[in-house]
Amino acid sequence: MLVTRPQPAAERTALKLEAMGHQPIVLPLIQAQHFVAALRAGFERPHDAIAVTSAEAIRVLAGLGPALEPHLATPLFAVGAATAAAAADLGFTDVRVGAGTGEALAETVAGFLGPGTGSLLYFAGLPRADGFEHALRQRAIDHVTVECYRMIPVDHPPETLATLTRSGPFDAVLLYSRETARRLVALMRDSGVDCADFSGRYLCLSATVKEALPAGAAAEVAIAPDEESLLKIL
Repeated sequence: MLVTRPQPAAERTALKLEAMGHQPIVLPLIQAQHFVAALRAGFERPHDAIAVTSAEAIRVLAGLGPALEPHLATPLFAVGAATAAAAADLGFTDVRVGAGTGEALAETVAGFLGPGTGSLLYFAGLPRADGFEHALRQRAIDHVTVECYRMIPVDHPPETLATLTRSGPFDAVLLYSRETARRLVALMRDSGVDCADFSGRYLCLSATVKEALPAGAAAEVAIAPDEESLLKIL
């Protein structure tokens, strides 16, 4: 199994795969660049709640150290259970969980904040889908987006993929984001490796991830956008 997600999450996934009896190979294709100063500036804005759509944003928040303590009682809206658990582990005491997508999270926020009833501080990354912010605008929810991290490419030499498949193709490749899928496709192109020769299956966290793969890729989409559902495909 090829695990393409960034560190440190990739190592946690590898341990899960080993416990299931699989042989994981970790090949991060993107990595996070954190902007803790942006968080500090963001917190200076008046706000009634916080929203995050990735566990990476929680890792950036952890970089504030003791300066985060005054904000731990602020209601925090997390896109899904894994992100919510990371927020709770960091010390947030009022964590509210969405149903796994940006659009669903906006619906959850709307149950707490309505038009003119408060403001939301959204800690986001680049690049990102605009589903959450679009849904907030549709509901006229006052919000400010603070870009606190950027996902940047991890460079691998063109021969990397050929070396990994020297003894045969992977049984499956796990893909967690559209950007990771795009990076893998670009590396395949630069390496002259066909997607069918590289792996028999491409397991995608969402339909948007699948859309980044070539039409001929044997791609499957998890029933829900979380790792538990993705691993169930195996």
